Amino acid sequence: MLCLLGGPAAAQQKKADATWIWYPGDYEIWLSNKMQARRTERGAFFPPLWRYYSPYALVTFQKHFTLPEDDIIRISAEGDCKIQLDGAMYYGDPSRMTVPAGKHHLTVKVYNQERTPALFVQGKHLASDPSWEVTYEDKEWIDETGRASGQSGTEWQQAGSWNFNSPENNPSAFKLETTPQYAVSVSEEEHGVITDFGKETFGFIRLHGLKGEGKIKLYYGESEEEARSVEACETLDEITVDDTLPETYTLDTSKAFRYVQVRTEGTARVDSISMLYEYLPLEYRGSFKSSDDLLNEIWEVSAYTMHLTTREFFIDGIKRDRWIWSGDAYQSYLMNYYLFFDNPSVKRTLFALRGKDPVNSHINTIMDYSFYWFLGVYDYYLYSGDKDFIRQIYPGMVSLMDFCLQRRNENNMVQGLPGDWVFIDWADGLSKEGEVSFEQLLLARSLEAMSLCAGIVEDNEAAETYKKETEALKQDIFSAFWSEEEQAFLHNRVAGKTIDKITRYTNMFAIFFDYLNGQQKQGVKQNVLLNDEVQQITTPYMRFYELEALCAMGEQEYVLDEIRDYWGGMLNLGATSFWEKYDPSEKGADQLAMYGRPFGKSLCHAWGASPIYLFGKYYLGVKPVTPGYETYSVEPDLGGLKWMEGKVPTPEGEIEVYCSTGEMRIRGAGGTGTLTFRSKIPPVCREGEIKNTAEDTYQLQIAPGETYNIKYKYKN
Repeated sequence: MLCLLGGPAAAQQKKADATWIWYPGDYEIWLSNKMQARRTERGAFFPPLWRYYSPYALVTFQKHFTLPEDDIIRISAEGDCKIQLDGAMYYGDPSRMTVPAGKHHLTVKVYNQERTPALFVQGKHLASDPSWEVTYEDKEWIDETGRASGQSGTEWQQAGSWNFNSPENNPSAFKLETTPQYAVSVSEEEHGVITDFGKETFGFIRLHGLKGEGKIKLYYGESEEEARSVEACETLDEITVDDTLPETYTLDTSKAFRYVQVRTEGTARVDSISMLYEYLPLEYRGSFKSSDDLLNEIWEVSAYTMHLTTREFFIDGIKRDRWIWSGDAYQSYLMNYYLFFDNPSVKRTLFALRGKDPVNSHINTIMDYSFYWFLGVYDYYLYSGDKDFIRQIYPGMVSLMDFCLQRRNENNMVQGLPGDWVFIDWADGLSKEGEVSFEQLLLARSLEAMSLCAGIVEDNEAAETYKKETEALKQDIFSAFWSEEEQAFLHNRVAGKTIDKITRYTNMFAIFFDYLNGQQKQGVKQNVLLNDEVQQITTPYMRFYELEALCAMGEQEYVLDEIRDYWGGMLNLGATSFWEKYDPSEKGADQLAMYGRPFGKSLCHAWGASPIYLFGKYYLGVKPVTPGYETYSVEPDLGGLKWMEGKVPTPEGEIEVYCSTGEMRIRGAGGTGTLTFRSKIPPVCREGEIKNTAEDTYQLQIAPGETYNIKYKYKN
């Protein structure tokens, strides 16, 4: 519904920038509900496994403002709205309203039971934007004279928004963009036609030259084997053809595929098929290129995988689930910071995952996925410096953490309770019983995130409490699980007894969380990470963290070999996007199977794109030191390459890095950087002063927007 305060005269004045606003998180929840309800399995509806939430049906927006002159304003609302100016009800639905100069208080209540209540205000000086306040409560009261109190016990939040910047661009009408794509080959078969689009893709099939009457059946496949399998392909469509359909017909549901088998029944015929590729338009701000063509291809395929799984939200895989899983999303956030640096996608996903109070289960029902959510907030602030978002999300952080802490046992540790899924990883025989050290480690990091965010919102008492909880838990983790003899963390404790088993998970996370001293890190590297007798990881999901831990320990050359072998192994098998799981020991049909189904494995999975992050952070060597890249470090590491170059996006532009064995070129973005490198000879730079900080180690300060050329001799 549209409430209008304004009209033709309003269009003649220069307008302030306005955007649609809503209660923070509500639009994200509504949109995620729509998206996650689209999953089908062989044509059957397949909803998510966890609780659905709904937006608040009635919300109140307010703005205190001062006008330098009379202003004509227009108000658009997704829903029915009630307007009050300076406490007085505005009656009717006028075509224009002039608000006089001076101080004012505008409140607008918006009701919508079906969609997210949203508001758009446009005037010359007054415009809706995230500085407006919004609440889902209204605790005002009216006295015997009929006058509103002007007071409220309601808690106001900063309004949420995205990029809907005109009154006609309603948030509820949002759709991803589309563009035509065409098959690269078509082969006639005994029972139909197999169409190959050349690579993994996602979108709407278009049928051209429809005629006759009967059925047209489509069988989709990420692999040719899947598309050929009428009985076992994961997704399919069936269209009834008659004279009511146009000659060119676009299906109304998008699917993931590379191959499509088309079969006809009756007299129904189709001349050809094409598709509308569906995507979120994003700029590839990050880049990577090197002297190794295989690594360059791995980066390109990783970027494509990441883009395919970046949709309304960061999702897991495009074929099967199309759901928002917190563990998958956490890795997507990190890759995003080195590819798109699209903050709105991170915020939308964090809001959607959090849902609403009261909390009665873990996110996605998975204990570790609740903890990854806290880590995602922590990292978002580090990369973006966005304090406003922390203020919006902090109440949800508190209530989720309260839920987690209330489920601790008598040892102040978490363990799986009825209804909890302790995931960790897909791994044969991995125990989830009792107090798992990995879960305690994630909880400790989550408490760190709580302390940081409490400090940002000036909840100082809570910040100190969370800090003490963190330190106490870290001590308990070492006491219960660290083995001096093994120089590693043990996996779990059951009924008070620590089990004498080592797994990789706790140990590798403890390295890049920086919870270990130098000796302990070396012990973990030798006894766990480089020890083939410790159970191997076969998912890109945990392979990511294992390789990050090794990079954090200076094993870049070793890691590049692992990337060539693991991700290169998928490319050798014909991958055009990276998979949910890859086990080199599996052969033939086993490479496509998962979850007890012959084609259950996702061949385009977000967590397969992790080389983007590794190359940007540990080879180009760029990472924020203080929030929002106010200060940052650059520590290039060739890892055995002859040369490499690339860009790392930041809130204020891209940091550009070129590095060979004899030359470096660095261009700074906003903020102040510190370049640290090693050289066998004293380096030379005309654009800045290089300081010798240790034996063969040098540093150079990088100013915003400046370019530095360094002559040196690489030393790893």
